[in-house]
Amino acid sequence: MIVLGIETSCDDTGVALIEEKRSRFEILSNVILSQAKLHRQYGGVYPSLAKREHQKNLPIAFKRALRDGNVQKFDLIGVTVGPGLEPCLWQGINFAVDLAKKTKKPIVPVNHIEAHILTSFIDKNFQDLISSSQRLFPAVCLVVSGGHTELILMKSVGRYKLLGRTRDDAAGECFDKTARILGLGYPGGPAIARLANSGESKPVRVKNIKLPRPMIYQKNYDFSFAGLKTAVLYDFRSRSEKERTEKKYIRAMCSEIQQAIIDVLIKKTIKAAGEFGARSIILAGGVASNQELRRQMREKIKSQMPGVGFFVPPKDLCNDNGVMIALTAFFHQEMATKDLQRIKADAKLKL
Repeated sequence: MIVLGIETSCDDTGVALIEEKRSRFEILSNVILSQAKLHRQYGGVYPSLAKREHQKNLPIAFKRALRDGNVQKFDLIGVTVGPGLEPCLWQGINFAVDLAKKTKKPIVPVNHIEAHILTSFIDKNFQDLISSSQRLFPAVCLVVSGGHTELILMKSVGRYKLLGRTRDDAAGECFDKTARILGLGYPGGPAIARLANSGESKPVRVKNIKLPRPMIYQKNYDFSFAGLKTAVLYDFRSRSEKERTEKKYIRAMCSEIQQAIIDVLIKKTIKAAGEFGARSIILAGGVASNQELRRQMREKIKSQMPGVGFFVPPKDLCNDNGVMIALTAFFHQEMATKDLQRIKADAKLKL
């Protein structure tokens, strides 16, 4: 079976083709047209511009995906219907519906959050996943990106319970906003990670830089990163103009921002895994590409929860892409429909 995936929930236009062959998934093509340069001047995503770019990019990405995959036909279409920016979601949906009419193929409406989670299984044997479900589940999933920071209990594919979410800024949003304060541009996560992990044998230290770890010891599983952003702003303003631009200060602040976010994410995830008897921990979303988060999460699980599995997508599939949408559509073939009027955008769609 060949599945086409279409992703337009935010600012990346993703179109991909995957094939399930002998219980394994092969990525035939994965086209991502990024809008990062366009939105950089705004310090974040500008929805009306993102919508316009999706409309322009979708035909280009689709043709390229067919060409790269050397494919002319496919069996199923998956498209993101939420959560996300509604104007952007509709661009992908409208394109998918038009395509379904022309090809007579059914559409599977895909939840963007679930797609991030399931991408952790892209390189696994499909039948093995089914047969080993008792060893995998329940799983605690940390989905962390520019728009989402959520802890989710996964009982099986398609069965989820929200444990906690951010009350204000998501972790990725905090990276972006603090990077803007420091003059590092957009997107902020990669810029901060690059300076924080600059290859020095020891982290750079600057006097009096100590950021809060918001809500780290609270008994719930919610997050809050707005206060961390504010603490960075206050510290930055307290410095002289000369110190604000010094490489030593910028690198030390990047290291502390990154570690503060990592500490909160890991602490809450490990706590949830213990409380709910998790057999696996899944890390997903754009921030999951952060190498230090991946490393520290793996080490904490190994030392504190031996025997618990750890799943994380390949780094190049952590950010929004069509592969994760196609994969999720495959897992939910029972939801495929030719009643195209049922395919609606839901910006606040929940699992």
